[in-house]
Amino acid sequence: MTPLSPATLPALPPHVARFGYNRAAVRAGIAHLSVGNFHRAHQAWYIDRLLHLPGNEGWGICGIGVMDTPAERAKAAAMQAQGGLYTLTRFDADGTPHRHVVGSIVEFLYAPDDMAAVLAKLADPAIRIVSMTVTEGGYNQDRDGAYRLDTQAVQADLALPHAPATVFGLIVEALRLRRAAGVAPFSVLSCDNLINNGHAARTAVVTHARALDEDLAAWIAARTAFPNAMVDGITPAVGPAERDRINTASGIDDAVPVFAESYVNWVLEDAFSNTHPDLAAVGVRMTHDVRPYELAKLYMLNASHSMLSYPAQLAGFTFVDDAMREPLIYGLLEQFMERDVIPALSQPPGMDLHAYKTELLDRFANPAVRDQVARLSGGGAVKLPVFLGPTIARVLAAGADHRRLAFGLAAFTRYLGGVADTGAHFTPQEPALPDTGPAALLRELGAVPGSDFAATVAAMGEAIAARGALSVLRDLLAG
Repeated sequence: MTPLSPATLPALPPHVARFGYNRAAVRAGIAHLSVGNFHRAHQAWYIDRLLHLPGNEGWGICGIGVMDTPAERAKAAAMQAQGGLYTLTRFDADGTPHRHVVGSIVEFLYAPDDMAAVLAKLADPAIRIVSMTVTEGGYNQDRDGAYRLDTQAVQADLALPHAPATVFGLIVEALRLRRAAGVAPFSVLSCDNLINNGHAARTAVVTHARALDEDLAAWIAARTAFPNAMVDGITPAVGPAERDRINTASGIDDAVPVFAESYVNWVLEDAFSNTHPDLAAVGVRMTHDVRPYELAKLYMLNASHSMLSYPAQLAGFTFVDDAMREPLIYGLLEQFMERDVIPALSQPPGMDLHAYKTELLDRFANPAVRDQVARLSGGGAVKLPVFLGPTIARVLAAGADHRRLAFGLAAFTRYLGGVADTGAHFTPQEPALPDTGPAALLRELGAVPGSDFAATVAAMGEAIAARGALSVLRDLLAG
């Protein structure tokens, strides 16, 4: 296979598309914190398309690795060795592949090795947007959405603010440097799966800044924009087997390939503190109200992922598309979206929610994406209150049928035991779950001791333990 680098671009196999712009002329106008697969499959891909349009040479991306882990260090080394290039394979719903080399990441810095270079880049007036994908748990929020100042990492940043290690400490220090130099602030653009993710980013940045300097916090609050954004697109994890599969098919030796479904939808609030690229020209929906699109995606796609993942893992499924070929799991998601979620959603402009439901079921069943059930099931303590909590609250308040939601929570509690219905053992990935177990989380989600909902969750949990998730689900759907 041909190793991927700027020097080998002319020698790449002809079935892999290459960018057609002059990459040597591109300069970074966007800095992205935490360059994961999700960012590279959507934002970097959109920017790659934008760079083909005249006059956008100043909107390349500087990728910035933030976490000091072996995996992140290896990724940074690979991205730097490949000159920021990587392959992206996008699969249609029928499995047809579209292979690209993406060139929009024109620089890559690794903060744990050179924080001074990262801060200098973020303070550069050429950087007008700082975007981030740091996961739902990366916003350091308590249950009320407040930014926590009492964590060890935040306290360390507050003690040494000029050498930050956290994302929000890094953003605050960069904004301090810009203010001191008389440079306008950049916009802070969250692309994470949070309701009002721009507001969450604003809360974190301003709260962190206020703990250091009230005047700096006031300047940030008055001058810095935090647009809300919604990104809808499924990007699986890439392990060694997936990397080998993608590279063999492309004929390219890429240390950090990405694959995703072809479907992608980015809805972005048109509210920036500085200039921004014409993303509408490459298919981004610019709007003054992201919320209807955001709620549809979170409560239908993300919540369905959670509703699917726990019974699927208990039933022994490894891949999402295999689970979707089980009629009981398919039926659960169809009923959940149609009966529990859609009735409470406002219709987003230009979007048919019933058609979106059908589209989601097809997307989940994509045979080429091979998304992993374990990727979806991890982190439920953080995900469930965001994705399922509001739907549970509405259903309970309306006195509606709560059995599907109770089944989802019962499957989650059974999943925490780490034993599938087949007897096989697995390790639940729940770093944020309290040592006391799921009781407090279930109460937060409406399963209050003594309530009918709590009783249904408990009864279904006992039935799953005795008969298996699919047996209980068969009775639920039949009823």
